[in-house]
Amino acid sequence: MGFSATAGGGQAFRRVPTGVWVARCVDIIDLGTQEVEWQGQSKLQHKVQIGWEVFGEDEAGVPLTADVGGKEMPLTISKRYTLSLNDRASLRRDLEAWRGKPFDADELNGFDVSKLLGAYCLLNIAEEASDNGKTYSNIKSITPVPKAMPKPAGVHAPRKFDIDSPDMAMFEGFHGRLQEVILQAQEWPKVAPKSAAAPAREVPMSDMDDDIPF
Repeated sequence: MGFSATAGGGQAFRRVPTGVWVARCVDIIDLGTQEVEWQGQSKLQHKVQIGWEVFGEDEAGVPLTADVGGKEMPLTISKRYTLSLNDRASLRRDLEAWRGKPFDADELNGFDVSKLLGAYCLLNIAEEASDNGKTYSNIKSITPVPKAMPKPAGVHAPRKFDIDSPDMAMFEGFHGRLQEVILQAQEWPKVAPKSAAAPAREVPMSDMDDDIPF
C-alpha cells in the first residue's frame, strides 16, 4: 500500500506531560485499510500511526524517560491519521504546520510520509479526560523547531512498518493493542504469514538546510 498520502502488558505507563516538547519522529506504522464509524455510518479508510520520542524534563526536573529493558529511553507518543492530504485532513493540517509551509501541487499528488522519520519538531501536548474516565496525553499541535534551539541526539531506532510487506519481527515487538489494530486491516489476510493469529476482538479507530524538516 505504501506511505503516499494524496489529496484524494501490566507495567506502569508514564504519559508525556502537558507542555511543549522537542520531539523526533521515530515511527511510521501503516495500519492498512480500517473500517471506521463516523456519524452513524461505516466506511473504509487507510490509516497510519506516526510516533515521536520526546525530550526534556518535567516540572520537578525529572527527565522524560522510562525504563525499557533496563535502559532509560525517551518517552514516546503517537497519533493516528487517515492517510490523506485533502483540504480537511488532520494529516495535512499537522504536516503543513510542522513544515511551516503548504504542500505544492506535486506533493499533493503523492507525499511519502516515511520522509518524516528522523525529523524534529515541537509537540504541544495536553492531558484530556475521555468518556471512559481515563486521562490521555494528546498531541494538540505540531510546529517547527526554531533554528536557535538545539536538537537532542536521537535515541530510539526509527521504525517503518509497511502493511503490504510486513516485517513480522517488528510486528512482534509492537504492544498488543497496536497488533490488534493491524490485524483488523483489510489487507492483512492477503499479506500475513500463516502463523499470524486472527484478532481476538475489534479495536475501534479514532478518527533541513532551509529549516523545513521534510
